[in-house]
Amino acid sequence: MMKVKVLTLYPEMFPGFLGFSLTGKALAEGKWSLEAVNIRDYATDKYGSVDDTPCGGGAGMVMRADILGAAIDANYQKGKLIYMTPKGKPLSQEKLHELAKEESLTIVCNRFEGVDERVLEEYAFDEISIGDYILTGGEQAAMIMLDGVVRLLDGVLGNKDSVASESFENGLLEYPQYTRPIKWKGREVPEILLSGHHQNIKDWQQEQSLNITKQRRPDLFKKYIDSKKG
Repeated sequence: MMKVKVLTLYPEMFPGFLGFSLTGKALAEGKWSLEAVNIRDYATDKYGSVDDTPCGGGAGMVMRADILGAAIDANYQKGKLIYMTPKGKPLSQEKLHELAKEESLTIVCNRFEGVDERVLEEYAFDEISIGDYILTGGEQAAMIMLDGVVRLLDGVLGNKDSVASESFENGLLEYPQYTRPIKWKGREVPEILLSGHHQNIKDWQQEQSLNITKQRRPDLFKKYIDSKKG
């Protein structure tokens, strides 16, 4: 079972959408556990203050090193220590697979303008970004990351082939999918998918993945082609 701790100013946000569908079922079945810890519990004044004005001036507030450090010291034991930040390395499917192998994850969710840099220097954080944009806090980013991680845990997805054919798993975007009815609003399911010829279907799917990736993500397409050149 993977154990997850989230250090946050808003523990009531969890499990959020992680409590539904496959991730929620896996949580209820004990395939992973989630504990949301309130960073304010480690504040040193009666107001629960966790932030202060930035040294040198500037807009916004910064999370204090002593408060966040105390929260980390009290809750982190082993496994990956993650800080969700726009300055982190972009999250990828490869990274999700790496994290899914961990026994425990401890995730720090920031608000304000950031955390005191000394905290990042003190601890061996894995700094992760979910994209080139800014959210109101790290909680949303943490939940998105966890959704991607939990679905990769053993026994969460009923069909392992579902993962193998998904976008990014083989370096390409996923091919188009169809189901009944065969005809809908003048559009028909491609005939080859109804042929029963498995190799032809597989070749068609591969071709579609290549074309879609080339059109929509030329960066991924180039990386894929380069990898095939050896």
